[in-house]
Amino acid sequence: MKISITGEETAFTCQDDTILRAALRAGLGFPYACNTGSCGNCRFTLIEGKVNHISQPPAWSERDEKKGRWIGCQARPSTDCTIKVRLDPDYVPIHRPRRIKASLVASTPITHDITEFTFRLDEPSQALPGQYALIYLPGLDTPRAYSMSELAEEGSLWSFQIKLVPNGKGSDALRGLKPEQSIAIDGPYGTAYLRPEAPRDILCLAGGSGLSPMISIARAAAVTPTLANREVHFVYGGRMVRDICGESMLEQLPGYNERIHYLPVLSNHPLEEAHTWSGAQGFVHEAVAERYGDRLSEFEIYFAGPPPMAQAIKLMLVEHGVPQGQVHFDEFY
Repeated sequence: MKISITGEETAFTCQDDTILRAALRAGLGFPYACNTGSCGNCRFTLIEGKVNHISQPPAWSERDEKKGRWIGCQARPSTDCTIKVRLDPDYVPIHRPRRIKASLVASTPITHDITEFTFRLDEPSQALPGQYALIYLPGLDTPRAYSMSELAEEGSLWSFQIKLVPNGKGSDALRGLKPEQSIAIDGPYGTAYLRPEAPRDILCLAGGSGLSPMISIARAAAVTPTLANREVHFVYGGRMVRDICGESMLEQLPGYNERIHYLPVLSNHPLEEAHTWSGAQGFVHEAVAERYGDRLSEFEIYFAGPPPMAQAIKLMLVEHGVPQGQVHFDEFY
């Protein structure tokens, strides 16, 4: 199908794909964030033609439907279409996403509920530190979005640190994967990737499976020549002592405890754990405000974690006057 963008004098092909993903594969700067229909950032207006949503997007409202607006990451055309959307150069992909077959080669527990899954791609593919991919799992109608923690062997191995939740459909599908079982991975996506040209020290804030993209950024920052003189401050928040992780990965990086620093934060401190914890307590945004305070505007800031944590961090950074261009995150719900 041919998709024309009114006012942009450009068009792209969309065949058995969503309009957003086809546009990104064509190298166009189509705005987006979550890629799962929850944020609504990829909303567009249908001028001519027919489309259908592959699933009911949470961000799609009755008002959108009446005004002919659709969610790009869930909209699949059934005819040639003309759409209205404002392209943005900030969303032009540096590495265009591709859907590639892959097979599971390893699964390694990190905590009681986070496991790192490593897949070998049939064709090597590049991504930027901090980006995510869509994984097509057996028995699920739609893919799941997971952030990469590491790319190895020149893009042949992609690793993801994923939180497995009880009775979660995606979690159960991941637990059921067998070694060498074939799936499909579509990526890379996301705009919260490492900016090696930024002239500031780096602050990574993570909670839960937000560990994955932040570890990816820290690993890359440790070996990127243009960042050799930059400090990396890594803050990880967990509810219980057993949730705290990340330091063992950072310890393996050159410059740990010299220019790479780790701050764990515990939000729930049961009495029975009092003898095992002497570190920071509270929520991540509180600990960061207390530790870095008015220095926050001096950092290039990346963060990932549960939605309540992300919202609290965004508000805290605004309150401290951090310029928006220095803050990088992808919206997930």
